[in-house]
Amino acid sequence: MLDFILRRIGYGFLVLLGVVTLVFFLFNVLPGDPARMMLGQRADQQSVEIINKDLGLDKSLGIQFLYYLNDLSPISFHKTSKEESRYLDKTKYSYNKIYSSEENVVVLKKPYLRRSYQSKRQVTDILSEAFPNTIILALVSMLFAFVVGVSLGSLSAIFKDSWFDRINLSVIVLGMSLPSFFAAIIFAWLFAYVLAPYTGLSMFGSLFSVDDFGRGENLDLKNIILPAFTLGIRPLAVISELTKSALLDVLSQDYIRTAKSKGLSRFQILRRHALKNAMNPVLTSVSGWFASLLAGAVFVEYIFDWKGVGVVIVDGLEKYDFPVVMGALLIICVLLVIINIVVDILYGVLDPRVRIGK
Repeated sequence: MLDFILRRIGYGFLVLLGVVTLVFFLFNVLPGDPARMMLGQRADQQSVEIINKDLGLDKSLGIQFLYYLNDLSPISFHKTSKEESRYLDKTKYSYNKIYSSEENVVVLKKPYLRRSYQSKRQVTDILSEAFPNTIILALVSMLFAFVVGVSLGSLSAIFKDSWFDRINLSVIVLGMSLPSFFAAIIFAWLFAYVLAPYTGLSMFGSLFSVDDFGRGENLDLKNIILPAFTLGIRPLAVISELTKSALLDVLSQDYIRTAKSKGLSRFQILRRHALKNAMNPVLTSVSGWFASLLAGAVFVEYIFDWKGVGVVIVDGLEKYDFPVVMGALLIICVLLVIINIVVDILYGVLDPRVRIGK
C-alpha cells in the first residue's frame, strides 16, 4: 500500500513539474516588457534595466527558469554573494535557514509566486482573497448537482421508460452538451434580465455586496444562485445518468427481490438497500467533477462578475499581468493533482485490485 501511495505522489509531482515548465515558457515567450508595464509612462532605459535586473530578466531564459523553480520550491538554494543575495530578500518572503556556509545558504520558506506587475502586491495575497470565493462557488455547485442529480436519477430508475424518464434523458443530453460559458450568458439574460422583476436576481455580483450608504459589505447569498446553477448543470447531468444506471443494476440483484418478497415498500427498498449500494460510482464522479469545477469556474465567474480566481485570471490576461495568471494556473493545477491523488489512494484502499493493476 505504501508503495502504491508513493507512486501516486511521484506521478503527481511529475505532472506538476510539467505544468510549471509549460506555464513558465509559455508566458515568457509572449510579447510584452514587464519592466515597462510596471513603470508605465515613467519608463526610461535606465529604470527598465534596473527592474529587469531585480526580476532576473537580464539573464538567459534557462537561468530564469531555474530561479523560478527556486522561488516555487519550499526548500531553496541561494548564493551569499552580493550579486545573488538580492534573490534572498526578506521583503519577498520570510524564511528560515536550514544550512549556511560562506558561499551558499539553504532556506525553508513558503512557495513564492512573485509580485503583480500592476499592483506590486504579492501574488499569494491576491489569490488568497480570490480563491475562497471560487471554492465556495464550486462547493455550492457540486452540492446542487449532487442533490438534484441523485434525485432525478433515482426517479428515472424507479419509473424507467416513463414520460418522466424520457424528459430526464433530454435534460441529461442538454446538460452534458451545453458549454458553461454559453449557458452562463443564456441564464444571465433570461433570469436576471427578462425575468428580473419576478426572480429578483442580478446579472452581476459576488458573495458580498457594498452597502449603498457606504456602511460596509453585506452578505448577498442570492448572487450565488445563477453562477452555481450554471456551473452545476454539467455535473448534474452526469450524476443523474450514473445514479440511474447504478440503481437499475442494483435493483436487478437477488437481495432486492428478497426484500420485495418480505413486503418492504419501494421507498424502503430504495432507502435501506439500493441507493446506498449504488452510490460508489456517483461519489467517484463527484470527486472528479469538483476538481474540474475549480478550473471551469473561470468563464462563469467572469460573466457573472463573481470575485473569484476567474476574474483575477481574465483581468491579469487583459493587463499582461503574467505573474498573477501564472500563479492562479499553478494553484489550480496543484489542487487538481492533490484531489486526483487522494481519489486514487481511496480507490486503492477500497479496491485492492487497483493497487495491483497500477
